Amino acid sequence: MIRFGILGAGRIGKVHARTIADSGKAQVAYVADAMADAAASLAASVGAQVASVEQVIASDVDAILIATPTDTHADLIEQAARAGKAILCEKPVSLSVERIEQCLPVVEKAGVPLMIGFNRRFDPNFAALQKRLRAGEIGEVELVTIISRDPAPPPVSYIERSGGLFRDMMIHDFDMARFLVGEEFVTVHALGGALVDPAIGVAGDVDTASVQMQTASGKIAVITNSRRATYGYDQRLEVHGSKGMLRAGNVHMTTLERADGNGVTQDVIQNFFIDRYVAAYAAEVQSFIDAMASGKTPTPSGRDGLEAQKLAEAATASRKSGQAVRVG
Repeated sequence: MIRFGILGAGRIGKVHARTIADSGKAQVAYVADAMADAAASLAASVGAQVASVEQVIASDVDAILIATPTDTHADLIEQAARAGKAILCEKPVSLSVERIEQCLPVVEKAGVPLMIGFNRRFDPNFAALQKRLRAGEIGEVELVTIISRDPAPPPVSYIERSGGLFRDMMIHDFDMARFLVGEEFVTVHALGGALVDPAIGVAGDVDTASVQMQTASGKIAVITNSRRATYGYDQRLEVHGSKGMLRAGNVHMTTLERADGNGVTQDVIQNFFIDRYVAAYAAEVQSFIDAMASGKTPTPSGRDGLEAQKLAEAATASRKSGQAVRVG
């Protein structure tokens, strides 16, 4: 039985703890959080003990799951690595490429597994598309289109410490573009504006953005993000290839349809990221557990986290300059 220590008892920490507890292959041994009540509540729900971060890392657990605020991730990864623990960390490793480049060698020197929580790779719809893509169903990839729109923007207080839309929100899409295309992007051109909430612009960020990226071989990815979608949590992607096209659409609340003289309507799409990606979060943690049990290297890796962050920084620079940016 693989023993986990969970750092962070917020929304994502709770989701991951339940998956671990229900896996039959692992258990939560310790929970740490700056909020004592949150730690106690989560620990009680999964039969774990409450401890400090330092105590959890120094304990006899096999793995550390990091679900704390972003600005703590790199430090905690390094501490867990030096303690010889396998690590599953929520994205991103850091908001800074430079900090990630300092962190990863520590993990490599320790020789421990590190997996970054790009959960969308594990969504059943997106994973099925990627599998069929790699099987050659539509030939060579030529153009990837990714649409990601949140139902409503977060508070401006969150925006101010998020690192910006490209680092905070679009980071998932940068990883997904790499996952689908299978090549590194070398050019990034970004546009953005504060069209949803002017206060987001005052805070120095954008809430509506589009990014075009190209690989050295000429393959293109187009990503669009918005902090507002009046109809729900909009998550779609499409891959066009030399022999056809693959598309994954939104997940609706039910499969119910209504047809009458006015046309055909469907039930609304899901409205919350945890609901939309509940299966992805479970598959992500299960993949990490399976990798530990088999001795295989888990993915997405720390290097995947670094490459996605490079694209986020390039997009941020491109939006500010109005010019295309070479990556790396």
